[in-house]
Parts: sequence; C-alpha cells; structure tokens
Amino acid sequence: MEYRNAIFIVTEERACPIYNVGEEFKVEQMALSVPEGKPACLMMVRELMKAVAEKRSMERFSPYGPLRVKFECGGCTGLIRFEFKKEKDFATLQMKLLAAAEQKARMRHLDQFFDMLRGLEIFEPLDEDSLRDLSAQLQLREFDANKIVLKKGEPGTSLHIILEGRIAVIGDEGQTLSEMGAGEIFGEMSLLSGEPITTTIHSREKTRLAVLSSKDFKHVLNRYPILQVFFYRMLVERAQTNTLRSGTISSGMTGKLSEINPVELFQLINSSQKTGKVQLVFDDGNAVVTFHEGELLGAQYRNLSGKDAFFALLAKSEGRFTYTSGITAEEKELPVVGGFMGLIMEGMRRVDEREA
Repeated sequence: MEYRNAIFIVTEERACPIYNVGEEFKVEQMALSVPEGKPACLMMVRELMKAVAEKRSMERFSPYGPLRVKFECGGCTGLIRFEFKKEKDFATLQMKLLAAAEQKARMRHLDQFFDMLRGLEIFEPLDEDSLRDLSAQLQLREFDANKIVLKKGEPGTSLHIILEGRIAVIGDEGQTLSEMGAGEIFGEMSLLSGEPITTTIHSREKTRLAVLSSKDFKHVLNRYPILQVFFYRMLVERAQTNTLRSGTISSGMTGKLSEINPVELFQLINSSQKTGKVQLVFDDGNAVVTFHEGELLGAQYRNLSGKDAFFALLAKSEGRFTYTSGITAEEKELPVVGGFMGLIMEGMRRVDEREA
C-alpha cells in the first residue's frame, strides 16, 4: 500500500537537536510538512520519504497482535524513531470541518501566547512572523496556589514565561527571596549555564505559564541570534544579584529591587562601609542616595529629600538600581543625615504603619 497522504509521529527521541516526542510529520501527495516553527532535517526527510516511497508495510504481526513498524533516523548526533499514525484523509465534508475547527482552536491557543509575548522586552526585536513561529513552540501549564513549580537541585529543562498569576523564589530556610508576576521569565539560568536549579519556585496563586523546552530554547537562540544578547545580559544581571546576596557590592553593579529590596541593599552598603551613590529608576521618577563610608549623606526622590526621601525609598519594591563608587570631596564634607540603623528602624516602622 502506498501512503501518499499520511501522518507520522515521533515516539522516541535521544539527543535529537530539533524534534520532540509527540511531534508529527505530515505527508500529502509526497510533499512533507514538519512541525510549525521547526526546520526540516534533511536526514529525517530522507528516511521518512524512503519509507513512504518504498511502499513498506506500516504494521507487522507478532504473538501479541499487529504492531506499528518503527522507522529510525540516526544520521547526526541524535536519534529519533517515528511510526505511522494514520492516513491523512480529509475528503469528506465532516472531516474537513473537523480539521478547520482543530486549526481554529490551535490558532486561538497561539494567540493567547502571542499578545503576551509581543509586549515583552526580550521579544521586541522579532517581527510578527518570527514571533508566531516562536509561540507555536510554547506549551501551556497551569498551577494552583502554593504548588511547587521547580525544585532546587533538579536539572533545568524549560524556560518559563508567566502569563498570569505570581510565583515566589524560596530560599533554603523557607524564606521568600523574591516574587515575579505576569511578563517575567525564570528557568533560563539553568538552561544557559547547564547547572541544576538553584532555588525552589512556588506558585503564590493560580498561575499560568508558557513553557519552552530546553531543546526548543536552544533552537530559538540559534534561529534568532539577537535573542542571545538579551539572555547574556540577563545572565550577567542575575550573577550580579547573586553576588549582592552573598554580601559583596562593587562599582557598576545593577539589579532589580524585586530581587534585592532597598533595605537589604542599603544595609549591604552600610555594613561594607562603602562610599558611593545608588541611582534608582522607577515608573514615577528617579532617585539618588549618597553614602560615605557606609553612612547616609543624602537622598533625593521626586520632591522629597533627606530622611523623607530615604523613608519613601524603603517602601519601594519595583524598580532598578545602579551602584557607583566614589563621591566628590565636597560631598564628603556633608553632615551625616542620622544614625543609619536608627533611620532603618524608623523607616520600617513608617512602612508598617502605612500598610496597616
């Protein structure tokens, strides 16, 4: 029997650089379609079309009944096995309507991802067609509140994009290190470095994630080299944040307040007796805080200055910062605003009262 219109499915995969188990190849009038967003591997195409052209039987008999014949492609560094799934025959009106409905549902699924991805900084350089190709490779996962999303020590297998909800990064002692919400990305550090997951991730509330497998992640980076720049920058920023958490800060360091809050940041500068400035950027304006040998010399934020500006900054949880060492000789002569720990205690009391 000649299978001129058929669907084949990947049933086994070992280090194949392109395809995953469950992906399908469609043959129609001896023309081959591969999974959307994936390149056509010429070695795999040769093996599959050979199986079709030679009119091989797609089943074999065994003591346990008929079994599907497995075909194999192992011409490169990896290996995949695939088998005949079904004939691709949409000749009847009913089957054509079913195929159209399946395609429409799939496009709605992709559009869910597309609108979110279009708004992310990482994907701004991609045009519409490239972004749709990328979204076709994402899978949707949902977690109820207080569920483990990733566990420390496990191998990193996926990049995660938060579509809805909120997740928490949990430390070894069960403390919350940081939280992330819609539009933020996690899991990329393990994929980039090849190291196991370094912290456990919990869902704070019902959460929906778009997930890109490690294989597809590497494929995306190879296909869109401009994304490599973004992930390299992210890798550097996360490394700097980890250095900050270990108690070290140096000139030029940048980071997010969602990963190290202002109280921790200012205490680190004080305990290290650093002399320099912290520049902070928020949606509602910028701020600058000046230190000399760890003591507070001044703070400016919008129309506030001194203690009032410093207290307002302690309550901020979103924004970016940059620390630069060194101040002018004139600035070194400025009087200390107040005892640092006393300022911290007073500021935290004000934050608690405001939240209450």
